[in-house]
Amino acid sequence: MGARFEELAWRETPIGEISLRRRRDPALDVDVYEVKLDDEFLMSSLFPVAEIELARLGLAPLTGDALDVAVGGLGLGYTARTALEDPRVRSLVVVEAIEDVIDWHRRQLFPFAAGLAPDPRTRFVRADFFAAVAGGTGLDPADPDRRFHAVLLDVDHSPRHVLHPSHAPFYRADGLRRLADLLHPDGVFALWSDDPPDEEFGRVLAEVFPTSQAHVVRFANPLTGGESANTVYVARR
Repeated sequence: MGARFEELAWRETPIGEISLRRRRDPALDVDVYEVKLDDEFLMSSLFPVAEIELARLGLAPLTGDALDVAVGGLGLGYTARTALEDPRVRSLVVVEAIEDVIDWHRRQLFPFAAGLAPDPRTRFVRADFFAAVAGGTGLDPADPDRRFHAVLLDVDHSPRHVLHPSHAPFYRADGLRRLADLLHPDGVFALWSDDPPDEEFGRVLAEVFPTSQAHVVRFANPLTGGESANTVYVARR
């Protein structure tokens, strides 16, 4: 057994100090991987259910094969890894603003994300997802006009609780229209949120997309012994 606690990586970034740590939880007898931004926890391997469901719910409405998928926010890799488990996925572009996070996966630090980086369908793009959408440069630098069958986004805590003020315009109608322009007809935009379904944001989605739905994803919380929930919004062009 390794050390009970280990800081695997740390770096100062434009949005704060980001760190990756691994700790052994003796009660659960598991290694827990956690990412912090300054003193705030961003993600934990104890709670992967909603990140997994983001990919499953986002891809479920799509028909046909040879799907091109973009993921905004790499994190611990659960969403991207789950997308690759769908045999219909032909290509996966993962847009991540922090090079260190990409490096964690290239070094394969996460056993639960094994195979993500080496998969020939995967390509990491080091870019600010929100700036790329707002600036009209697209999510694939090699093809700015490229469209996707699905865009799966997990960066901010929720449309109301963003990690940086520059992200906020994306969640308004004009920002979402720019995102919709990156989708094929009938393409899907799916978004993870830590908050309960937000009626106001639902109305914004309805301005842009013909159909949209907020899915409440419930999961056991091993820290409290109870149940927690996240929201996954799924909108179709």
